Amino acid sequence: MLKHFLSLIFIATLLSACSDQAPKAPTPQLVPKPTEMTVKEGSFTLNEHPHIYADPVAYDLATSFKEEAAAHLGIEFRLEKSEGLSSKLNGIHFRTSSDSTLGDEGYQMAISTNKIRISATHTAGFFYALQTLKQLLAPDPTASALSKGQLMLPLLEIRDVPAFQWRGMLLDCGRHFMEKEFVKRYIRLLAYHKMNRLHWHLTEDQGWRIEVKKYPKLTEIGAWRTEADGSRYGGFYTQEDIREIVAYAEAHHVTIVPEIDMPGHTKAVLAAYPEFACTEGPFEVANQWGVHKDVLCVGKEEVYEFVENVLEEVTGLFPGPYFHIGGDEAPKDRWKASAICQERIQKLGLKDEFELQAYFIQRVEQMLNARGKRLIGWDEILEGGLLDEKPDGSRSNATIQAWRNMDWAVEAAEKGNDAIVSPTSHCYLDYSVETTPLRQVYAFNPIPESLPAEAAHHILGGEVNVWTERIPQQRVDTMVFPRLLAISEVLWTGGEKDYEDFSKRVDRHYERLEAMGVNYGPEDRPAYLTARFDAAKRQYKVAVEAGMRGLSHRYTLDGSAPTASSMAYSDSIVLDKSATLKVQAFRKGKAYGEVTHQAFSFHKALGKSQQFTQKYSAKYPASGDGALVDGRFGSTKYRDGLWQAWEGEDMEIVIDLGENTAISKLGAGFLQETSSWILMPASVTFSLSTDNQNWQEVASLTTGVSPKESGTVVKRISQEISPTDARYVKALAKTVGQLPAWHMSAGGKVWIFVDEIIVE
Repeated sequence: MLKHFLSLIFIATLLSACSDQAPKAPTPQLVPKPTEMTVKEGSFTLNEHPHIYADPVAYDLATSFKEEAAAHLGIEFRLEKSEGLSSKLNGIHFRTSSDSTLGDEGYQMAISTNKIRISATHTAGFFYALQTLKQLLAPDPTASALSKGQLMLPLLEIRDVPAFQWRGMLLDCGRHFMEKEFVKRYIRLLAYHKMNRLHWHLTEDQGWRIEVKKYPKLTEIGAWRTEADGSRYGGFYTQEDIREIVAYAEAHHVTIVPEIDMPGHTKAVLAAYPEFACTEGPFEVANQWGVHKDVLCVGKEEVYEFVENVLEEVTGLFPGPYFHIGGDEAPKDRWKASAICQERIQKLGLKDEFELQAYFIQRVEQMLNARGKRLIGWDEILEGGLLDEKPDGSRSNATIQAWRNMDWAVEAAEKGNDAIVSPTSHCYLDYSVETTPLRQVYAFNPIPESLPAEAAHHILGGEVNVWTERIPQQRVDTMVFPRLLAISEVLWTGGEKDYEDFSKRVDRHYERLEAMGVNYGPEDRPAYLTARFDAAKRQYKVAVEAGMRGLSHRYTLDGSAPTASSMAYSDSIVLDKSATLKVQAFRKGKAYGEVTHQAFSFHKALGKSQQFTQKYSAKYPASGDGALVDGRFGSTKYRDGLWQAWEGEDMEIVIDLGENTAISKLGAGFLQETSSWILMPASVTFSLSTDNQNWQEVASLTTGVSPKESGTVVKRISQEISPTDARYVKALAKTVGQLPAWHMSAGGKVWIFVDEIIVE
């Protein structure tokens, strides 16, 4: 992929060098956008014998650039060492700057008619300047319109300094193992977009991915899980693999921040070494996602010995100053029931299990500090008073990574601790573009609005997170791109945002991604469906809107998949009877993205008034009151805005049909996703009444779906009854109560998700 990309870059350069004409160079379309850029009239062309002039600080980097060109294309740049700005003209000139305002990563670039001048104070600045230069030279859609296929460089001046020092992406290799070359590829892609941190999530309940020689069973047992179908899945990185990847990252000015999760997300550890648990086990490497109750038993002193031994080996593999220990989603159930944990709480004078976790984090922090590392943890580590001053006057210098909301970053910064921000609202790339479209990522502001200005320097920057419960290696590209482009600009450029300008540059950037073999996904939903119900006419008018530019749509109403010859959408679609609408977006004549579908049911309760015994959860309100009688069915994505939910409570609704109506069939639709604590109801009953006081139960149903069934299950149940006249319909879905004992979060509240109550 790199060879192909460089080939395109340098072929474009040679074309411009060999031409006898000098057409106007296209306007630069750079991502991320430089902090300052002035474009001038005129263009630059390399001569037939291109030179590179580099001073000592930039010489090694210039050598690598020269070698790339020679190895992949047989083009020989002549490299000369230069102590200052060379008086020689045509070529690329690297010189070290004394401008301290550029910092370690900033640079300046000036392209005149006969030379490209690049200056920086450190090697990193020269590296990022070269990423800009590669984009300037890269394929451009306007090139085909230029005579003789020429691609010119415009005359310009750039001053480019990153807004934030921490510009990262988390790659979760615990849930799904990623091959070594794939990890290196992402380091390369991050660097190309001026990102400088790879947060490498290496351990999980579902797999331990890093060799620790003192504890071989971590990879012999902990790196492998048995899937539901009986297959064996896993993998791990040897210490030699780690060194190779770290060296590759250093060469690309990417710092790898390893994460060894503790005390929670450790089922893989306990499967290998059950003695570190509070209960006897046995344990298995998890094959279900979610939060598991079995965690490290932090009351046992041997657990601290284990952690110290692991850190002794692992910290030596990563030269960066930071080490992430997770600290998130650690249930306290086992500690509450553990005599040894309770004894430690009493001995230390701690208030509760949250303070016990803070004690654990403090001890781990001391281990890391002794090895020259600074601890990072997810915002849960703040629970238990971690940042409070100790009796001896000491306090934690931990860096907090805020994910649940920005308030945790504010709390850390106000107490004088650094913070990294990656809230679910903008930075979780495992969420689909339906939930977090490109525009939303681009709108992200890493500085919390409520944070006092004097504490803003504690916000180091941000990360996008790629959790891989449902994202194996082959799907990572489509989830990460193009949204990574948005966060790269947010963290590098900062300042005022212009989404329309950014969007146009992204359009031009796609060809670069294609040259690098990136299988990018959509920016947004390929189609937004807006359905408006006209009660008087008893019909739906459905509008289709593209989530991004350059799309057309075709649709079907019979449930079949739309093709290029299906009905073309132009204005609106009118429905007056039950149908399944499927819409396919097309871009450049080819199907683009997934099919968007919506099922409509014109049943007798459609649009009627209703009342709930218990109000639905504000977290999942769907379209609010009326959502369960709007005739629209939800998809397999419970965040699609069509599912209404109750947490730990029954769902009971009374529908007023307005007048006595003959009823012969009753039904409802439910969703189950056990790993997300969503289960089918224990039972569903329907009752009818003519006066809303005297009720007759007419149907009792169950879904027949086992709570142990994996994945997402949508079940629509119904029952025919003897034709009965009634004005009021009552539907009662009884919750199973708490999550069952076999569930990883046993005892937690169960959700009921409902999309429609059907009356026929």
